[in-house]
Amino acid sequence: MQSLYVEGNSAMHRLSPRVKLVSLAIVSVVLFISENIPLLSVAVLLAAIICRMVGMPMAEGLRRLRPIFLTIAVVALFNLIFNPWHDALVTLLRLTALMLLAAAVTATTTIAQFIDEVTALARPLERTGRVQADDIGLAIGLVLRFVPEILGRYQAIREAHRARGLKIRPTTLLAPLIILTLRDADNVAAAIDARGIRRHGN
Repeated sequence: MQSLYVEGNSAMHRLSPRVKLVSLAIVSVVLFISENIPLLSVAVLLAAIICRMVGMPMAEGLRRLRPIFLTIAVVALFNLIFNPWHDALVTLLRLTALMLLAAAVTATTTIAQFIDEVTALARPLERTGRVQADDIGLAIGLVLRFVPEILGRYQAIREAHRARGLKIRPTTLLAPLIILTLRDADNVAAAIDARGIRRHGN
């Protein structure tokens, strides 16, 4: 499977995964509280600098973030249609900064580190008797694993359509993408059950 992690030795790579995750959560709250355009603009600039320091090639970064940025642009456009321009710009800056920061964190934190930290942070929730911290960590890890896989598979299906001279439409792309993704999900679930990973809660 592919990974969102980028090999490197930057300051972000050396930073503790817990510090990165907690900092991202705090910054996210601050970003969503603030409606100050200059402050949000500075946040976007700093987030872009952090992403650049990670060592990810520009082309790779654009390829990864393009679908997310297009989604953000659509959200901002709808805001512009139904709300004042100030609100639309705030939304655009806020989500862009958050996207860049999240990309920097995922690019400098391995899946294993994510699972370990999320599991540790979720451990107190086990006292409620309703959740298992290991299950939460596993779920987060699987999501992070499947995101690049789904994006890669989407690109492969697009290329296959182009090679056959077929017109590219969302309906013709989504059907095989969903089928292949569900098939892989079934295979992963079967592998997890075969190893008894989810039996601890029984």
